[in-house]
Amino acid sequence: MSKTAVQFRHNGSDVAVFVDGGANLLMTLREGLGDTAPKYGCGQGTCGVCTVLIDGEPHLSCLTLAETVAGRSVETADGLKNGPDLHPLQDAFMDHFAAQCGFCTPGMLMAAKALLDRNPQPTREEVVEAISGNICRCTGYEPIINAILAAAGTRGARRA
Repeated sequence: MSKTAVQFRHNGSDVAVFVDGGANLLMTLREGLGDTAPKYGCGQGTCGVCTVLIDGEPHLSCLTLAETVAGRSVETADGLKNGPDLHPLQDAFMDHFAAQCGFCTPGMLMAAKALLDRNPQPTREEVVEAISGNICRCTGYEPIINAILAAAGTRGARRA
């Protein structure tokens, strides 16, 4: 099987990686670039733990062919922090106990970031809709929703 070079922007840095035809973005990020923030969950696009932002829009990386991100921007939860400083969403998730096991957290963060980037002051219903494709098995959704709403109130302090 031949490999194809794919160049794209990953968390703000230009990268190039060789991928097999048909390789998904999730495994390319995890194995090719060492970015383990997006998790492997169902592998079928139903759980949301692999959610990344492609050009600012949430996508399930397990269902996205790696070749399709050529020339585009891919952001994962690893790209949220700014050096030692956490993103307001990450701070809010900690402050509101929005993560227990943490498995769903990277996907939830990326879905929430996409929402707040397009709508800095969402309603509770808009938050619920934005994270509806992400399954949480242990924290429950109330702390996550509360964290996202709290982060919305702090977004003016730092744009990401």
